[in-house]
Amino acid sequence: MSSDSFRVLQYGLGPIGQEVARTVLKKESFTLVGAVDIDPDKVGREVTELIDGDLSPTGVHVSDDAEAALADGSPDVVLHTTTSFLEGVTEQLMQCARAGAHVVSSTEELSFPHHQSSDVADQLDQVAREHGVALVGTGVNPGYAMDTVPLMATAGCTDVWAVRAERVVDAGKRRAPLQAKVGAGLSPRAFETKKAGGTFGHIGLRESLRMVADGLGWSLDGAEETLEPVHADAPVDTGVRQVAAGEVAGIHHTAVGQVGGESRLTLDLKMFVGADPSYDAVTVDGEPPIDLQFRGGIFGDTATVGMLVNTAPLVADAAPGLHTMTDLPVPRAFATSPAASA
Repeated sequence: MSSDSFRVLQYGLGPIGQEVARTVLKKESFTLVGAVDIDPDKVGREVTELIDGDLSPTGVHVSDDAEAALADGSPDVVLHTTTSFLEGVTEQLMQCARAGAHVVSSTEELSFPHHQSSDVADQLDQVAREHGVALVGTGVNPGYAMDTVPLMATAGCTDVWAVRAERVVDAGKRRAPLQAKVGAGLSPRAFETKKAGGTFGHIGLRESLRMVADGLGWSLDGAEETLEPVHADAPVDTGVRQVAAGEVAGIHHTAVGQVGGESRLTLDLKMFVGADPSYDAVTVDGEPPIDLQFRGGIFGDTATVGMLVNTAPLVADAAPGLHTMTDLPVPRAFATSPAASA
């Protein structure tokens, strides 16, 4: 498919979905042909009414009927931003595939579903192949910072013995739903209660671990995850949330993979309000060794939007089926404006 012409439907218009739609509207190579959300406060509204900024009306109105929106818009690609969990979006993804649309989704569990949800992954792959489309899950993490970047960091190595990815994020600079997602402002007891529910904190670290291992050809004989609270040393006011000293500021989430009885793959994520400094780092124990750091970190809200939008032309050119980021060409920005950086 030519990268100079994409018909796009935005599925999900939460904070990230709205930013994706805004970016799509600014890309000359994209035409927004539909928008889907079930929020009754959004249904029926012109999509630009939901997006801050001086954007001309598009004639696209938010629909709560995905099937009708897909049929009316006939999108080439659906940019899908609804929920983190695969179980809740499987039917949505199959609906898009049956309509003949490629899908780029921010659903974290879709980024590498083959280990945790192999039956669903097989089902999605089959439906996508039957209808000649490609599906992929991506974003900043999983999709980029702690899986695609570490794998690319090993490209110049003749041998690799261990990989470590570390991400420190000041959640106070991120959107309100993410601050809630990491438990900012909870009491220690409330944190433990939510943790016991099994759907709290960062979703996707185990998927990143499996993706990196698979990309390196490593068969993990063990994987361990830990999730612990980070407590605020002093009061923090993020503008949308107040965190008192002693309350939970966020999370420290790790995943470690063993190969041959040795810990060879480590993902370490600290995401809490007041984190300073923020940074992303990748170290490769290999030949040659690699020590890579993003000073200031990769700002996740913007980078998530970037990964979703920039993956659209890659998935549109991919073979039919369910993919991971390791199956696609090297991700990169497209349709950028040289004048913007002059």
